Amino acid sequence: MKMSILTSALALGVLSAGIATTTVAATKTHVSIGTGGQTGVYYVVGQSICKMVNRTSKEHGLRCSAPSTGGSIANLNSIRDGGLDMGVAQSDWQYHAYNGTSKFEKIGANKSLRAVFSVHAEPFTVVVRADSGIKHFDELEGKRVNIGNPGSGQRGTMEVMMGLKGWDKSSFKLTAELKSSEHSQALCDNKIDAFVHTAGHPVANIKEAASSCDVRIVPVTGDYVDRLVSEHAYYSAAQIPAGMYKGTDIDIDTFGVSATFVSSDQVPSETIYQLVKAVFENFDRFKRLHPAFANLKPEDMIKNGLSAPLHDGAVRYYKERGWM
Repeated sequence: MKMSILTSALALGVLSAGIATTTVAATKTHVSIGTGGQTGVYYVVGQSICKMVNRTSKEHGLRCSAPSTGGSIANLNSIRDGGLDMGVAQSDWQYHAYNGTSKFEKIGANKSLRAVFSVHAEPFTVVVRADSGIKHFDELEGKRVNIGNPGSGQRGTMEVMMGLKGWDKSSFKLTAELKSSEHSQALCDNKIDAFVHTAGHPVANIKEAASSCDVRIVPVTGDYVDRLVSEHAYYSAAQIPAGMYKGTDIDIDTFGVSATFVSSDQVPSETIYQLVKAVFENFDRFKRLHPAFANLKPEDMIKNGLSAPLHDGAVRYYKERGWM
């Protein structure tokens, strides 16, 4: 009898240990989201998604982190290499990564890339010192310009624009490659005349510049911009509303992209399903985390700006909700 009791106790202990191990393992399932500079909206997107996931981690066993990264292109490359599970990327660079075009031509198409959802609109934004004499994008030539750090989406888009204008780095008096967390300080310290930024508005680092020194946002318009928008579905006409920043008293015409959230078909379907569920079942809470999220609508987010196929886990949730 004693042997039977002891055997039963040991068996129960092993079973309990197994359950505990499984529970601990579940709570330690970690996913990583690539974002951008800490003062940009991409960082807020990643942190906000993680906030929704982590607040319900007891239900699904996921833990999420969203480190600051170099931005869109860096995120897409890291997802391809398996360094990140997911990331935020401009819609144009999502297209190029999936199809192996533009900056991804040499490395080739990443047919494992998967779209999850889109987020906010991102106008291509040019911020200049008020005393620079710059009144339009065309007038950047010969000036001190921050074109963005390598690996960032704004750097990639600026290089597209430079190509359309026939410019290269030597076209500027000074070509800076600062991160988005650094360009506002440089502008107000009179180290540069202008910086470009592709972001959802309002964005903290432009607010910082506008409150620290006299700046203005200038239009990005012309036949070459119209052709760019008409020829590529991932671009669209955009406006930066008057009053968004100090010194911006009229609507500013430009063009833009969408911020998109992407992953890989190597990430399990259940993981993406639970992440998407955490966001959309706490959607009102999510939208309050940044002003750029205020007008988001699920029906737009599951299609706008998405050129890679939707991840199976996302499709499963969207069909459950009747959105597909």
